Formats: sequence, C-alpha cells, structure tokens
Amino acid sequence: MIASWLMIFIALVIRLYISSRFLLSPDEANYWQWSRYLALGYHDHPPMIAWTIRLATEIFGQHEFAVRLPTVVGMTVASIYVFLLAGRWFSCRCGFHAVLCFQGIVLFNGAALIATPDGLLLPCWAAACYHSGMALGHRSPGHWLACGIWFGLGLLSKYTMLLFLPSLFFCMLATPSYRKQLATLWPWLGLILGIACFTPVLIWNADNGWATFRHVLYQGGMGKHGFLTLRYIGDFIGVQALLLSPVVFIMLLMAWLGSFSSNRIRPADLSFLRWMSATTFVVFFVLAFHVRVYGNWPAPAYIAAMILVAALYSPGRGGCRPRSTRLWNTGILLAYVITIPLLAQLIYPVLPLPVKLDRIARETTGWDQLGLIVDRELRSMPDPGNTFVFGLRYQQASELAFYMPGQPKTVSINRWARPNVYDYWFDDPMLLGKDAVGIYEWKGMADRLAGLFERIDPPREITIYRNSPWLGRQLVHHLYLVRGYGFKGGLRWQPKTKDDIRATPEVVQQADSLVPGK
Repeated sequence: MIASWLMIFIALVIRLYISSRFLLSPDEANYWQWSRYLALGYHDHPPMIAWTIRLATEIFGQHEFAVRLPTVVGMTVASIYVFLLAGRWFSCRCGFHAVLCFQGIVLFNGAALIATPDGLLLPCWAAACYHSGMALGHRSPGHWLACGIWFGLGLLSKYTMLLFLPSLFFCMLATPSYRKQLATLWPWLGLILGIACFTPVLIWNADNGWATFRHVLYQGGMGKHGFLTLRYIGDFIGVQALLLSPVVFIMLLMAWLGSFSSNRIRPADLSFLRWMSATTFVVFFVLAFHVRVYGNWPAPAYIAAMILVAALYSPGRGGCRPRSTRLWNTGILLAYVITIPLLAQLIYPVLPLPVKLDRIARETTGWDQLGLIVDRELRSMPDPGNTFVFGLRYQQASELAFYMPGQPKTVSINRWARPNVYDYWFDDPMLLGKDAVGIYEWKGMADRLAGLFERIDPPREITIYRNSPWLGRQLVHHLYLVRGYGFKGGLRWQPKTKDDIRATPEVVQQADSLVPGK
C-alpha cells in the first residue's frame, strides 16, 4: 500500500514540475480563454474545464502551471480511485500494479499534462466506477448517491460521460447478482442527482439553440453522406495501441475476449470490469466505421481496463498466481519506454524528429515569440487603443491572447472556418470601423480578408524556428501577419447550407439576412 501511495505522489510531483516547463498548446489556450468568459456552458464542451482553470489562475496567476493544475490534480484523483477499487476487490498488490500501469500509459499522461476536458472527465469516471462497484458489492445507498454526484460532475466535464450509463446498466442487467438492484430506489436516485448536477448545461443550451448538442452530433458524423467506410478503422486501432502501448492493448483485448476460470477472478467482478471498459470502446469502434475517431475519445474505457488487466495478468492478479508474468512485464516496460521520451520531449527536443512528425513541437513552440511580434505590430498601428487583434483560427487567437504582453482580448474571424466560442463573445457591431492586426496560415486568405476591411496592407510573412540538437534549425510555424483598416463586419461563421446541423436558428436567420432581397 505504501508503495502505491508513494508512486502516486511521485507521479504528481513530476507532472507538476513538467506542467510549467512548456508553452500552452492551442487547445489549452482556447480553454484558458473560456475561463475569462465564464458561462453555464460553451459551444464545444461543458463548462468544468473553464471553471477549474479560472479557479486555479485566480489563486496561482496567469501562467501554464495554473492552467494545467486542474487536470494534473484530476489525474491524481483518478489514480487514487484506480488503486482503491483494485485494492478493495483484489489486493493491495493488484492495486499497485494497476497504478503502475496507469502511470505509464501515454494517454493518461497526456490527459494530465495537457489541459483538456479529458483530464477532468477521467477522475469523474474513475470515481463513479469505484462507487458503483462498491454499491453493487455492498448494496450501499451512500455509494449510489456518490456515484450519481461523480456522474454529474463528469457530465459537466465532457459528454462522453453519458456512456457510463449504458455501461453500468448492461452490466447490472447481464450479471445475476447485480440485477435485482435495478428494482431498488437508490441507483435511480443517484441518476437523478447526476442529472441535477448537469442542469447548468441544459439551461445554457436551451438559451443558445442547443448549440453544443448540435456540435456533438456533427462530430459523431450526423449529416455526413455515406454511412459505412473502412478508411478510419486501421487508424483507430493503431492509435489506440500506441496510446496504451501495443502489449497492454493486446492484453486488454485478451481480457475482453478470453475465457477465465472462476479461480482467477470472480465472475461478477469480471463482468463489471468488462462492461465498464468494453462498452465505451465498442461504441467508438463502431463509430470509426463512419467518421474519424480521435485517439482520446475512448479514454474512459481504459480506467476499468487497467484494473482488469492487472487483475488477470500482473504479479498481483486475483486468484491463483500466474505461471508467468513475462507478458505483463513486457507490456509495462514498453509503456514506459514509449512514455518517458515523450514526456522529456515536452521540455527539450530529445527525439530526432522532423517537425512534421513532432506534434509537440508544432503545438508548443514559438507562441511566446509570436505574441511579441504581434504586440510590436499592434503598437505600430495609427491608433493601437482602437485596434483589435485577431486570428483566423480560434486556436491562434487564443495563443495570442495568452502570450501577448498584457494578455489582451483577441478575436477569431471564423467566417470561413467553423462555429466556435468566439461567436458568443463578439459580434460585428462591437468592432465596426476599427483597425486590426491578425495572423493566418494560408497565403490566399488575404484576398478574402480584404473584403472585410476598407483596406489592408500587404501581408507580411512570419517564420518561427526551433533548434534541435539532432536536426539543427527547424521551421515550426510559417504564418502571415496582416494589418486591416476600417472593419466592415463578417466575424461569425456562416453555414454553406441551411441544413448544416451545427447551424442554430439564430445563425440561419442571420445568414438569411445577408442574402440580397431578403
């Protein structure tokens, strides 16, 4: 037990140190922007990531450490619940190995160190798993209510938490010793409590044309032509195997599909861990036959999976001792061999990768330099106080907001991109007639931008490099900086077709008003 707690503590300290040593990725900067515009909900996700970042930055200041603190702490909470469930059901030794595996997985380290909703979803899922498992095993009303609260907090973190419901329901339905509890009051009271926690998001969406649910349906492939395709399946399986490490992924597939004697693990425990992991994985596996599934989407499936794999294959497994732990040892070693260099890469380019293969470099290098460049350009404008800063991508607009001196408000001109949170913060009347300084990636966009201003200056190229000890000076960002004068309007996204599921009634009405003769 002491070894497990020590491992969790050491992992926390390492992540706290690393979290302050590299620049915010574009998505992190975007969520930090959310925290400056507190609301009951947001276009892409529920509000928990914004609320917790706001709390952390109010206490610790506006820097990377504070932005990432909620997810670093969140994944520590997830680790604790993984240990508690494995320890209570099997043994402290099994709990230790489950935590050992958990700390070595790339996916979970990314969720901790990159401030996204996943880093808050996963502790909620882990806690809900623990309390539901305890409730099923001990028929405890208190655990059912605690499960409901964590379920609600998970819904406030990311909508993937909804998959917890069918996972638990089918687990109870398929397991004879759990089935009778469906007829009791407490699981349903826990569900009501969870839905009550989710009320803020429902209120926000009701006031905003159910924009978030439209976005989620669009991400899930609603409205796309054609239903079945094989183009994404290989990518889905390959990415999942890399994020878990290939051997751990193989052990997990064996744990889901294999037949195990009752002396290794109790049937009810096996059923619970399988349903609470495989259900979510299968949902995204099936979805991958229709749309591209991002690597982090199935992440909640692997909370119970870590316990399942440890209970079946680790030296601390349930029941009889294994004949060999070679497969487990190989899986854990490979997981750490993959993860440790990637964590080091966040701080220093230790891997000899070209930039096009180094996502860490592309997303965390040069934003502070870019902020200084755009700030100098802003100060050179005729009236800096009446000039706004923009990016054509919301990610770049957010990076500028964080890394420009004084952290000014910035705008995303996403007329030609997709709807995002900036549509709720700025509209044309707020900026009409003002000058602007902005950045974008595609050279030809200058012609489109010219239609939004009275005039623009010729765009200026911006190049940002990094120095690799292996490959020397490498180009990371090639951007264009433009100065515009007399903004005429055209900030918000305009759907190309009226049947675009993302278009709320307000957006459709606004698009109609721009059509001549209407």
